[in-house]
Amino acid sequence: MRWIKRPLSPLDFLLHLLSFAAPALVVAFLVALGARLVLRGGQRPGWWASLLANSLTGLVVLGAGLWWFGRDGKMATYAALVVAVATAQWLVARAWRS
Repeated sequence: MRWIKRPLSPLDFLLHLLSFAAPALVVAFLVALGARLVLRGGQRPGWWASLLANSLTGLVVLGAGLWWFGRDGKMATYAALVVAVATAQWLVARAWRS
């Protein structure tokens, strides 16, 4: 049987895009939530500021991993995602001052 390639429908494209972004958004949410519990004192950014900074950082890292490796879902990309989002949260919270 021949492999038939067909163009993605808009719904399929949206589902692929959301599946690609889901790890970044979940990690961003969990780190922003965890920062509320862990980072005490000093300046704490607003919930939405943390979530936005972490999400954008995570999406950039996933895009860079897709570009670098040529495919999605590599464990090295996910490890870089966790480190980058945690660093972004640390920077947004100005945790070096506390």
